[in-house]
Amino acid sequence: MSASMRLLVRRAIRLSDTNIQISAAARAAARAAARSSSCRCFSDAAEDRSTHFGFETVPETEKAKRVYKVFENVAQRYDIMNDAMSLGIHRVWKDMLLHAMHPQPGVRLLDVAGGTGDISFRFLEYVRSQQERQRRRAARSMQTPSWQDISNNYSTEDEDGPLESRAVVCDINKEMLKVGKQKADSMGISTGLSWVVGDAEELPFDDDQFDIYTIAFGIRNVTHIDQALREALRVLKPGGRFMCLEFSKVTNPVLARLYDAYSFQMIPVLGEVIAGDWKSYQYLVESIRKFPDQEEFTGMIEDAGFYCVQYRNLTGGVVALHSGFKL
Repeated sequence: MSASMRLLVRRAIRLSDTNIQISAAARAAARAAARSSSCRCFSDAAEDRSTHFGFETVPETEKAKRVYKVFENVAQRYDIMNDAMSLGIHRVWKDMLLHAMHPQPGVRLLDVAGGTGDISFRFLEYVRSQQERQRRRAARSMQTPSWQDISNNYSTEDEDGPLESRAVVCDINKEMLKVGKQKADSMGISTGLSWVVGDAEELPFDDDQFDIYTIAFGIRNVTHIDQALREALRVLKPGGRFMCLEFSKVTNPVLARLYDAYSFQMIPVLGEVIAGDWKSYQYLVESIRKFPDQEEFTGMIEDAGFYCVQYRNLTGGVVALHSGFKL
């Protein structure tokens, strides 16, 4: 091959390599641009998504901040306002939740959005009553023990004592937790109780940690209810139980009219008189109206992955107790 021909071939090869490199670089740049554009579109879409804050439509990114501010404002008067708004019936609803739960000694409870501690206090008291009942039953059975009872008693002496039940109160609002801790101190409750700052949509716990998950009058304030339900499923042990107490849709037409009139006319007034904050209580009333009805919320719980989901109306549907199991 002549020198001029070899030079021509080398130039052709170099040109081909250069074109390949340029083409590859161009494709990489195009992919990067597409990814960047996609990310920007996704980010813009996230910023554009809206949700409800009561009857007001707000960007999703703002709802959590607004809800936080509401409960920060009402924390110190929260229990008083609960009594005023529900005429004290909220205590009965919470007692019914515990009786439906029927926790046994050794159970671990996660109480989400439970800042003032009402459910956890009831849980610990209920478990203590169960332990006392078991001790009395054991004492009666040993009054005239058989040889088998005596043998069983000796064989279990070296084993660990009764399992300790624990309740973890998890709330995103530090002011609500502060009020709950103050109540616990005043009631002399310290053992078996923990307080954790955490978001229902991104719980700060490992998988499969709790036997029971409760959320009472809190899930309607969550921005993404479906995400909170999936988090509940994640942190529960297999066989664990989800329980939610929440305002719902009144089934009796007469009661519904009375309830609406009381809610929209009286509760904001009570909020202003007792807590000096009618706006926060106006939001709480509106948030109840925006929450899904019993059947729709049951479907959401099932979609999250729970089984044997059911609900029970309390006070004619003013409140519903929902439950389901993790298999």
